[in-house]
Amino acid sequence: MKCKAQGYKALKYATLRDKAFSLALLGIACASGAASAEEKTIAIATGGTGGIFYPLGGGLANLLSKKLPHTQATGEVTGGSVDNIKLLETGQADLGFMTGDVASDAVKGENKFKKPVPLLTIVAVYSSPVHVVTIVGTGIEKFADLKGKRISGGAPGSATEAQTFRLLEAAGLDKDKDVKRERLSVAESASALKDRKIDAFFWGGGVPTAAVVDLAASPGVTIKLIDIDYLLEPIVKKYGQIFAPSVIKAGSYPGQTTDSKGFAAWNQIMATDKMSDETAYAITRTIFENKPDLVAVHKEAENINLATQTPAQSPAPYHPGTLKYLKEVGAVK
Repeated sequence: MKCKAQGYKALKYATLRDKAFSLALLGIACASGAASAEEKTIAIATGGTGGIFYPLGGGLANLLSKKLPHTQATGEVTGGSVDNIKLLETGQADLGFMTGDVASDAVKGENKFKKPVPLLTIVAVYSSPVHVVTIVGTGIEKFADLKGKRISGGAPGSATEAQTFRLLEAAGLDKDKDVKRERLSVAESASALKDRKIDAFFWGGGVPTAAVVDLAASPGVTIKLIDIDYLLEPIVKKYGQIFAPSVIKAGSYPGQTTDSKGFAAWNQIMATDKMSDETAYAITRTIFENKPDLVAVHKEAENINLATQTPAQSPAPYHPGTLKYLKEVGAVK
């Protein structure tokens, strides 16, 4: 007899004990005479609903559930990269989306991480330019104009928040004294800027990001993206090569008439050493063999390529299961 639980969903903040209990119930439900194949669950930590990690993670969950036998994958809303790493570390998530700069901190046990986290890369996906978004009428023309302004520096537990702190520091601004800082998700930030409750917000994400598109397309709103390229040198000097130069091209968002010069962090889908080689191999193979399914969810998935699966795109080692697949297809030696 074959039994597969329908609609089983791993809770975002479920404890290991809760997950074990849920799996026990699943086993009881399937124990109806003949032995059945074991149902696997894969919890994917994504991000906020206004960004790209969330829809792409949901698309990945659907893909894995469809292609991997006896597997139910779920995409979970989270605070972002920092949150995702902590969920991976505690076993509350099996896969997590994250930016390379935050992953680098985790691997080294620096900044928000008290000890090294054994992260392993499954796939390098795409790069996320850092956006500093404002609108005409706020009086903000350059980064230094943020002093004294109301800003959102990203949701708690997000890579954006870590990037905000580094940008302000590089510009000689105190994050607690020189700006009035809110901690909002990208969707909340865009809404607050539209309603003139804040003057600008920070966001590290792919292009285009839905929340920024919605803001830019709002009647009576003209967005401006502030150049931050000159801040790259002091950040790299202190924190290492965690970003690379990047340009958000004119026309990327409605009403954006000029290029925005800045920098970007590469994004990864990561696991820890708790994931088996067999599972990591199956996930990696499924992603590369079904890439069009993910591109249909968001065009940033076009950037998932075998050629970019290199140490330069990842602050952590690749999972042995991933390396097995990459060797099979000739992407690595």
